[in-house]
Order: sequence, then C-alpha cells, then structure tokens
Amino acid sequence: MANANLTINVNEKRMLKQSEAAVYTGLPLKHFKATCPVPPIEIRPGTILWDKRDLDNWIDAMKEGAEMATQDVILGKL
Repeated sequence: MANANLTINVNEKRMLKQSEAAVYTGLPLKHFKATCPVPPIEIRPGTILWDKRDLDNWIDAMKEGAEMATQDVILGKL
C-alpha cells in the first residue's frame, strides 16, 4: 500500500455574514436581528459583516450580567 500525505489548512473567518453571525451565537436569524446590539461593519459598499470578537464580547457581557448599551439605552441616559 502506498503512503499518502494529506495537508489541510483551515482558515477560520473572523468576519461573518448576518446568517453566519446568528448561527455563531446560536440564535435563530429572526431573533438575532431583533436582539443583537452588535453593530455590523461595512467592509466595502454592500458588504456588511459582524466581527466575531464583538459578538464574543456581547455574549461575555451578558454572562456577567452587564447591560449592553444600545442606541435606545444611550439616548435614554442623556
């Protein structure tokens, strides 16, 4: 039997489309759209992506019981 080498490179994406961000957070897309306060980044015109690090920070803050600042919360405090 012949020997074979297999090299697999996996490059994990940091920036996610909205549907991918919803899956990443474990939320249905509809719920993600309604509740996620993390603003997307427009990488180029028409390309809107969510940063996994920002999503992680949001989830970590919820675990700590911290209030996430949404635009409504910020405006309410002014």
